[in-house]
Amino acid sequence: MAASFTTKLGGGHIEASSAGSHPCHRIHSNVIEVMREVGVDLSKESPKLLDEEALRRADIVVTMGCGDSCPVQPGKRRMDWNIEDPMGKGIEDVRGIRDEIRVRVESLVSELTVGDPRPR
Repeated sequence: MAASFTTKLGGGHIEASSAGSHPCHRIHSNVIEVMREVGVDLSKESPKLLDEEALRRADIVVTMGCGDSCPVQPGKRRMDWNIEDPMGKGIEDVRGIRDEIRVRVESLVSELTVGDPRPR
């Protein structure tokens, strides 16, 4: 959800990717549904494994509540957003998780684009 929001809200000026240290085989149907509600189609996406190459390419690594167990890339800015995992949650809970992620992404995108003269 965070990568999709970053791509959408960044207006093409921020590249985002999503990966996990232990990804599931598919995106949870409630995640697909709540993202569709806000105009983001994840139905053709699939979870990806976080690898060393992805960490090397990143300027900022945002993790979702894994704390010290998440991989670390020295010299990279890392943010750990302690956000509940939507897996197995009902649709209302997943909406709340989606909304929390969106607020955090909006703040990060705003921070990254301050003074950026390109239209968003």
